[in-house]
Amino acid sequence: MPDGNATTEEKKITLSESASRRINELVTAEGQDAMMMRVTVNGGGCSGFTYSFDMDDKTNDDDLVFEREGAKVVIDEMSLGFLLDAELDYVEDLMGSVFSFKNPNAASTCGCGSSFSI
Repeated sequence: MPDGNATTEEKKITLSESASRRINELVTAEGQDAMMMRVTVNGGGCSGFTYSFDMDDKTNDDDLVFEREGAKVVIDEMSLGFLLDAELDYVEDLMGSVFSFKNPNAASTCGCGSSFSI
């Protein structure tokens, strides 16, 4: 979607321009147009929950697909409950580059940014 908002039955996340650009670069590098970024939320980490990012070419029955500028992100229904109204971003700085969430559902995050609590 042009504005970066993806909506499915009122459940949504937003993809930043830099996240969609980086996902498209990863798909091109894989050489498979069907690839999508799969995001899951798992228990663990120093704050209680962790984000997991993988590339996948399949969807499951409980998955929702969000898209911006051709970049697709797939999230299972359970994980989406922790990510409603969050923005997936891709940040590059002197410390490195990383996918991260601006998640309004997170009460706190750890220093590394990959773990959060609600």
